[in-house]
Amino acid sequence: MVTSPGADPAVVGPYLASVLGDEKWRSVTVDLIAAGMSNLTYVVTPAGGSADDAVILRRPPTGAVLATAHDMAREHRVISALGPTPVPVPHTLHLCTDTAVLGAPFYVMERVVGIHVVSELPAGHADAPEQRRAIGEVLVDTLADLHSVDPAAVGLADFGRPEGFLARQVRRWTTQWEATRDRDRPDLDALAARLAATVPETRRAGITHGDYRLDNCLLDPSEPGRIKAVLDWEMSTLGDPLTDIGMMFVYWPEAGEQRPSTLSPVTTLPGFPTRVEVAERYAARTGTDLSDLNWYVGFAFFKFAAIIAGILARSAAGAMAGKDTAGYAERIGPCVELGRAALEDGAI
Repeated sequence: MVTSPGADPAVVGPYLASVLGDEKWRSVTVDLIAAGMSNLTYVVTPAGGSADDAVILRRPPTGAVLATAHDMAREHRVISALGPTPVPVPHTLHLCTDTAVLGAPFYVMERVVGIHVVSELPAGHADAPEQRRAIGEVLVDTLADLHSVDPAAVGLADFGRPEGFLARQVRRWTTQWEATRDRDRPDLDALAARLAATVPETRRAGITHGDYRLDNCLLDPSEPGRIKAVLDWEMSTLGDPLTDIGMMFVYWPEAGEQRPSTLSPVTTLPGFPTRVEVAERYAARTGTDLSDLNWYVGFAFFKFAAIIAGILARSAAGAMAGKDTAGYAERIGPCVELGRAALEDGAI
């Protein structure tokens, strides 16, 4: 980890000492976690303290070009609300909406120690196929638990507008694509139009994560098949839960597949359930009708393509804090084709 712009320790330390009421925070080190392409995540450690003393600070990218996509108050709110539920989330400590402090809103939460899987499982963890299947199944079960939470019961009744959610989502991501397009992409425009024309009826509403996948979770180091925390709630809202399944499938390659959206090939390892098995387990856990699932998968690939375009735009604007986006533009076209295949061929 390296010291990063966007969270000056000379500012963060005294501020935390004040709001947390503990002088141990007066002097801190602030290190950027080298992962993620959107909001910036830092480890804040008090001087002389250990990793056990650290907390996590989250803020938008410096110079964000789509500020509405980086709402710290919403992210802080949903994590705080889910704390008492079966959904594993970090404990929140403080929300700062005063942009005079760091130049943008930010929040602070506990640091959860767990395994963050990006491109491979660490040596010695979940070596057996049955352990890997347990990881796949707990990912499904945790998502089912999230979608089973009553928003009103946790104070999130007004967290979003489920009515018309899917149509608004298509419009939102079409607008973001148009705002950040790197060049003319008629196939992507056609996919957006096709999705808008075939929006299915929402059968149930609930809290959605918005970008649920393996590498947005922390796994328990000692117990394969247990999630210690679900992270990165910046896209969460009230809406159609099947959008989370569609998005999870974008990130769920199977053995023998090489997908342009594959941020992690871990699910290709023996033991991990197939996408069909994931869908069947989710349906069994929630009782959800999955007859329109192909539309959700097609939409998810469209959304992923728009997200890539946004990343490229932030990178061009110098807002990615030095993160490498090489090769990202080449992912857009294949994702559009996978979205088309989902809609026309029923390919999930």
